[in-house]
Amino acid sequence: MLETKEILEKLSKSKFRNSFHLKDKEKNYIKEKGIDTIERHAKDFISKRLAPENPLNDGKQTPMKGHPVFIAQHATATCCRGCLYKWHHIPKNKNLTAEEQIYIVKIIMAWIQKEEKRR
Repeated sequence: MLETKEILEKLSKSKFRNSFHLKDKEKNYIKEKGIDTIERHAKDFISKRLAPENPLNDGKQTPMKGHPVFIAQHATATCCRGCLYKWHHIPKNKNLTAEEQIYIVKIIMAWIQKEEKRR
């Protein structure tokens, strides 16, 4: 698995991945709920929607809007097992390990924190 800084740099060069940004609505949601709550949401979404061996509706399980974590997942290529394999070299058709889930959440949270500073 790549270092957080390295993968975020790599993803920033993708026109598609770099098109995702948090809007004021999502930034306000983060302020209202607190970053710890957002991280708990990320852990929950990853464990339920991405971690199973064959996630339900894989490739379509992550909405494009509605929560800062969903937007971050698309920006960081952690939205489905295909993107996880392509960008992060995490194999499909197996349950994600605890270490892999921690890695994914770490990247999502790093991207969110970077976006919070963006104006």
